Amino acid sequence: MTSSAAGIYGNFGQANYSAAKLGLLGLANTIAIEGRKYNIHCNTIAPTAGSRLTQTVMPQDLLDAFKPEYVAPLVVWLCHESCMENGSLFEVGAGWIGKLRWERSLGAIVRGKNQPMTPEAVRDKWEKVCDFDNASKPRSIQESISVLSDALSQIESQENVSMNSTSSGSMVSSSVDLGSVVGRELATSVYKYTHLEPILYALGVGMSTKDPDHLKFLFEGSAEFCCLPSFGVIPAQTSMFDGVASLTGLNIDLAKMLHGEQYLELYKPLPTSGQLTSVSTIADVLDKGSGAVLILDVNTYCGKDLVCYNQFSVFCVGAGGFGGKRTSEKAKVTVNPPKRPPDVVVSDVTTADQAALYRLSGDWNPLHVDPSFAALGGFDKPILHGLCSFGFAARNILKQFANNDVSRFKAIKVRFLKPVFPGQTLQTEMWKEENRIHFQTKVKETGQVAMGGGYVDLVPALDKPSGREALKMLKIKFNTAGLQSNLVFEEISRRVKEIGNELVKKVNGVFQWNITNDGKTAMQWTIDLKNGSGAVYQGPARNSADITITLSDKDFMDVVQQKTNPQKAFLSGKLKVKGNIMLGQKLEMILKDYAKL
Repeated sequence: MTSSAAGIYGNFGQANYSAAKLGLLGLANTIAIEGRKYNIHCNTIAPTAGSRLTQTVMPQDLLDAFKPEYVAPLVVWLCHESCMENGSLFEVGAGWIGKLRWERSLGAIVRGKNQPMTPEAVRDKWEKVCDFDNASKPRSIQESISVLSDALSQIESQENVSMNSTSSGSMVSSSVDLGSVVGRELATSVYKYTHLEPILYALGVGMSTKDPDHLKFLFEGSAEFCCLPSFGVIPAQTSMFDGVASLTGLNIDLAKMLHGEQYLELYKPLPTSGQLTSVSTIADVLDKGSGAVLILDVNTYCGKDLVCYNQFSVFCVGAGGFGGKRTSEKAKVTVNPPKRPPDVVVSDVTTADQAALYRLSGDWNPLHVDPSFAALGGFDKPILHGLCSFGFAARNILKQFANNDVSRFKAIKVRFLKPVFPGQTLQTEMWKEENRIHFQTKVKETGQVAMGGGYVDLVPALDKPSGREALKMLKIKFNTAGLQSNLVFEEISRRVKEIGNELVKKVNGVFQWNITNDGKTAMQWTIDLKNGSGAVYQGPARNSADITITLSDKDFMDVVQQKTNPQKAFLSGKLKVKGNIMLGQKLEMILKDYAKL
């Protein structure tokens, strides 16, 4: 990469040029870091060389001294396979080469424990701030921020300082009316995704192809491919990361913000791809003394349909003491488990890379991957995302008590209590109380409860008859008075309401059925698997149909009950098709409980 002295040091009248040139240096350094594992090296040169741009302002003898030929050999060496240099900066010109590096003074701590930082304190320590004796030479961002961990340790070790929060640490500014904050709507966020994101999330919460039951969450080609219910936190989490930071009137230190509790409620199974829009609101602000709790309500929509609701409870360390209330009727509360041994216990060994994998679902907090940043938070090493442990528990309950039927998963609530480190074993303990499954998650190696007060509410299971049995029962109910095909379309309508979003993405077609009786059209049905969440309704297609199928009520039932082969019905003229005939191959997704059309 080519920078310049103007980018490194600045130069009069070259603001845009110098900004671009320094930007190239940052780009090159990042490429060096990201390319290292692929054996890709990247360095930067800042050359001084004569060119056509300078030949009118530089004397000829100087131009000859700064020939490009005195720069090119450095580039050749840096590109040679035996050169191991990476992420470095070189000044070069006139046959001279020099390597540059950053240098930083030891600096000074300019605040006391639980005390504000003042301009006067900066002034008093200014000489030490600028003293380069025994200076360090950081080479990476990890080395850059490691000094902050040491500074925090020194500040925390200071004695004779009041432990009470000062007014400067309060979350709510004295000039702000708390009533104007509660109920405030944050920026709307849009989450666009394909089938890759639900699969990546499932892998991030420990699902594996080793378990055949997991395939429906990991393979987009599965006939039952669907999202894990806990994936519902992913499109909403931006509100916690970005929405809180954008709040005016609240003094929020993001470095001291902890995820305290989580509630998720689903109103229908999540689509496996598409676009979801999340609208977030400040539900309440609580004063816990040692900190403040911010309650965020997030409603997520697919088009106009509300698909899920999240409530994030965020604890802001040291931001209490503003005189607010301690509890809220708006908060979804945790519930302690029954006082008896758990009904089911499942253990999952997380991998050393569990957090690195889970963060790819959108939680980029370096606390979970960067040891230096984790040290700033007081941890020996990066910790696992709370919502990752949350996902482990949710999928275990879904399997153990709902047979992986995502339509039965209604809601989940949990409180995050202790950190989990990647590589540790999550032990999920579960108690069944009617349609509520209580749970807590322990770290098996330490016995500490990492998540407590949790529960999952399930939709009651229905004893569904098989397709043939249901059809027989419906036939008896309607006898022979009406069109028997109506029974099938009513059942299709029920299935579309359950999994319409998925069928729309897989089928993408509008089917119009003309059902005849005694040679005349007796009923028309439309199966719309192209628009919105899908629909089944009586009558012709409201827009144009992609395929129109005409056959008698009797022939329709013979085909559905597999008494007649669909191809033979088509070739004999009993089943007539107009439009996109190839769409007919997708009818199995609609009628798979009864036949293969």
